[in-house]
Amino acid sequence: MYRIYARRLRSRLAGAALPRHVAMVMDGNRRWARQMGFDDPAVGHRYGAEHLDEVLGWCAELGIHHVTVFVASVDNMRKRDTAEVGHLMRMIEQVVAERLAQPESLWRVRVAGQLDVLPDSTRHALKTAEEATRDRGAPFHLTVAIGYDGRAEIVAAIRSLLADEERAGRSVAEVAEELTAERIAARLWTHGQPDPDLVIRTSGEHRMSGFLLWQAAYSELYFCDVYWPGFRKVDFLRALRSYAARHRRFGR
Repeated sequence: MYRIYARRLRSRLAGAALPRHVAMVMDGNRRWARQMGFDDPAVGHRYGAEHLDEVLGWCAELGIHHVTVFVASVDNMRKRDTAEVGHLMRMIEQVVAERLAQPESLWRVRVAGQLDVLPDSTRHALKTAEEATRDRGAPFHLTVAIGYDGRAEIVAAIRSLLADEERAGRSVAEVAEELTAERIAARLWTHGQPDPDLVIRTSGEHRMSGFLLWQAAYSELYFCDVYWPGFRKVDFLRALRSYAARHRRFGR
């Protein structure tokens, strides 16, 4: 019955307007582990990391060329138990970074966030994956938001712009006169990528938690009650069905 329902959902999307860029808040790993009876809730991070590979396969199959995933915020890195954070970082290194760097992977990797808050090994693994996939010819782009905070990203973008203008000898008044949204966007950690059309958050939480605050200004939002490791293909197809049924206004 599940396969029949999934095929029916897929057929209804034929010819529909699908998002070019999907962003996902992969929430609920620990709660899923507790629900499944694991003694260590951090085990959910392994299942969550493994599941990303499957979800990327669904995106490639449907021709969704840009994906951004929210792996960990700055607050996650600083406020959670040290052992749990260490476990999550090892999962990122072993499951995400190393696997995506393999030649058979379709995805070009980009990292967005405050990388100085990451352990050296995690930072190195992600940068290695980024370098290894930089010249990959496949048209699929994955942005890994880790050590990420949307407000910090905007502040960093403005600081970068002001620093460059100061070196060029420009006055504050001159900078303010020419300041535009486009100039700030060009300094964001995600610069060069299209803004997300659809943002999906799992686990039933209805908030953005600082994710892509600038980029998602006109995105369609979809909140799913299932936890990330239990996020099924039918859940993903339902999100796309909801997106296809909406009339995007872009603030108009």
